Amino acid sequence: MRRARWSATTAAGLVTMLALAGCAGAEESEEAMATPTEQAATPAPSAEPEPAPEPAPSEAAEPAAAPAGGYVSQAEFESDTSQYASSDVVLFFNASWCPTCRVADANFQEETFPAGLTVVSVDFDDNRDLKVQYGVTVQHTFVQVDASGNEVAKWTGSNTVDEVAQQVV
Repeated sequence: MRRARWSATTAAGLVTMLALAGCAGAEESEEAMATPTEQAATPAPSAEPEPAPEPAPSEAAEPAAAPAGGYVSQAEFESDTSQYASSDVVLFFNASWCPTCRVADANFQEETFPAGLTVVSVDFDDNRDLKVQYGVTVQHTFVQVDASGNEVAKWTGSNTVDEVAQQVV
């Protein structure tokens, strides 16, 4: 189809060039001028571009997908907190020296999170201000927060994604 359009367009362009050359002063017989036009009997395509297809009504009306869930570092979370605004965000206060924290951390890295649940790994030893803000006194504490950073729920002891998801309000 493209080749046919290109050929028709090329032929029409050549006919136009020949006609213009004839108008510029070269004397040619009417029979010579008629021959290329007759050869290009296929009408040239319209010079107007084809309009882009509009999305089907069902595509345009689809609601936004739920945000992807996952286990992210505190730095990753803080780099763009707006992308988590419609997600359930749970801060996981953990320490590298804590055996139960290490088990939970390993599980979170291996497991699949449901869409809309984000767990943020927060270093228990390096975040005194956050511990004070949320009243966290022991490692392996989870704090669910809303989009404004307000505490929604707090608990300890979850080791799997399913256990965290069950605690989310």
